[in-house]
Amino acid sequence: MDILVLYYSRTGATRLLAEMVAQGIDQVDGAHARLRTVPPVAPVTETASAPVPPEGAPYAELIDLEQCAGLALGSPTRFGNMAAPLKHFIDSTSGQWLAGALAGKPAAVFTSTTSMHGGQESTLLSMMLPLLHQGMLVLGVPYTEPDLMSTTSGGTPYGASHVAPHGAPVRLTDEERRLAVALGRRLATAALRLAAR
Repeated sequence: MDILVLYYSRTGATRLLAEMVAQGIDQVDGAHARLRTVPPVAPVTETASAPVPPEGAPYAELIDLEQCAGLALGSPTRFGNMAAPLKHFIDSTSGQWLAGALAGKPAAVFTSTTSMHGGQESTLLSMMLPLLHQGMLVLGVPYTEPDLMSTTSGGTPYGASHVAPHGAPVRLTDEERRLAVALGRRLATAALRLAAR
């Protein structure tokens, strides 16, 4: 079954987290990660984005949400909230909400910030709100993951996260990587268990 890993990434940090979440999903027999991104948006649109991004995952379509057995949603932090491109896509899902297309499916969230106190937890919580409105079952990272207690960078009980200092090379710490993989495994396992009911 496909688990959708839907993200927006500007500098590549959130994309790396998405790839680690996808790796965790793919470690679970019977689950497959479907990586998708969203195009950038701007207050004034001068040209349309190319129908296929120049690199990375393809752009998401609403059918990806309908077909998925679970969803991992990822965004960089923008003043303690998800980035506008991802919010723009989520705001287009009224049809899926009316149809109950996501109700009962498991979901998880992940984020990246440029500083340790840059709004990771508020971003993760804000990303959960539309998922709860869709009727999704939101999962976090349990404290049974030892890295959650020892990390000095990213990682929260609300979801996987990464601290990407401005101007530094984009590189996940070992703890951030393991926590993102663990979140993907947990999401895939939950999706399979729910499907078997």
